[in-house]
Amino acid sequence: MEIPNLPPDFQFARLGKNPDDVAFAFEAKGAAMGPHIIKRWTWDEAFQRDLHERHYCEKPFFEIRRAEQRLGTLSFHRQPDHLRFGEFYLFPEHQGKGLGSAILAHCLALADGMRLPVRLEYLHWNPVGSLYRRHGFKEIDRSETHCFLQREAVGF
Repeated sequence: MEIPNLPPDFQFARLGKNPDDVAFAFEAKGAAMGPHIIKRWTWDEAFQRDLHERHYCEKPFFEIRRAEQRLGTLSFHRQPDHLRFGEFYLFPEHQGKGLGSAILAHCLALADGMRLPVRLEYLHWNPVGSLYRRHGFKEIDRSETHCFLQREAVGF
């Protein structure tokens, strides 16, 4: 599955398996998630890199680019009965400006066109939960550390 561009200037290029792409995705994760991870645990570089590399091998990662600037990453892929959204990491200088809302709305419109719900998860204490709830996600499960959300397809 590819993510079409979002006019006027957002692009979503699939990242490859080369070391530079893997490193860029890890850098985005560290910048965006690091502050939330260290609220509960220490940042264990080896553990986080291993976890990232496992996730990177399991699902497609896309670079989020606006004009010529790399803003972060996301993963968006089809499962048998839903679309999975995750690894949504914007560098801190791009957060709080409405970019996350625009990107998420774009992906949700794609899901609506396929008539599929979207599922995701996030750390309980990460404020990104308010973004997801504003876009219609509802909690379907929770663990000690994560909220699991789903948004049904709309418009049909």
